[in-house]
Amino acid sequence: MRRLGELEAEIMDRLWAWQRPTTVREIVDDINEHRPVAYTTVMTVASILYNKGWLLRAKEGRAWVYSPVRSREEYTAALMEDALGTSEDRSAALAHFVEQMGPEEVSALRKALRAAGRRTQA
Repeated sequence: MRRLGELEAEIMDRLWAWQRPTTVREIVDDINEHRPVAYTTVMTVASILYNKGWLLRAKEGRAWVYSPVRSREEYTAALMEDALGTSEDRSAALAHFVEQMGPEEVSALRKALRAAGRRTQA
């Protein structure tokens, strides 16, 4: 999985944060509070994200509304899996990754591993 491009990430960040179906107009208006971007540019990129399988879309009146297929956390996990896949020694890469974690992250990892263990035993 490749990383999202700059505008793709801006669009997805808003959709993930808002957690509701959103029109291109709403996205454009929000981005334009920070920098100028054309409606047609955002519409094109949203359509590309839809075609790539990142977004769902539904017609509301005359406008399309978009919502994410995956959560931000699922996207991040997929990036981490891809990064891990580039290593010839996944165990060593994981060990180096864990060494960089703080105590709260290690605790969250332990909790996730326990939950995954319960799922595989069921």
